[in-house]
Amino acid sequence: QVQLVESGGGLVQAGDSLTLSCAASGRTFSFSRYALGWFRQAPGKGREFLGHVSWSGGSATIADSVKGRFTISRDLAKRTVDLQMNSLRPEDTAVYYCAAQLKGSRKYDDWGQGTQVTVSS
Repeated sequence: QVQLVESGGGLVQAGDSLTLSCAASGRTFSFSRYALGWFRQAPGKGREFLGHVSWSGGSATIADSVKGRFTISRDLAKRTVDLQMNSLRPEDTAVYYCAAQLKGSRKYDDWGQGTQVTVSS
């Protein structure tokens, strides 16, 4: 099992930038075996995929809905995956989650507890 801890959430104003970090740990965890992704869930809405870094580390995928404003990167030394968010909008207000997908799995098996991001207008 993989443990994931998100950090960096908070209250910001529209137009601000914010970086969320996801720290991964666990006896079986390695970046070569897991893809790490970011999701969010706004009040009254379903969970939305934002992007991920694949287990191969060759590329980061970003959802079209946030492309151009959000980027994902990983730090092997720190064992973190960061979500850099720019030009934030009130509609970006949500709980942001990090999740891990084991290589070969069709779903994300492990989830963090989430971190709240609130964007005021």
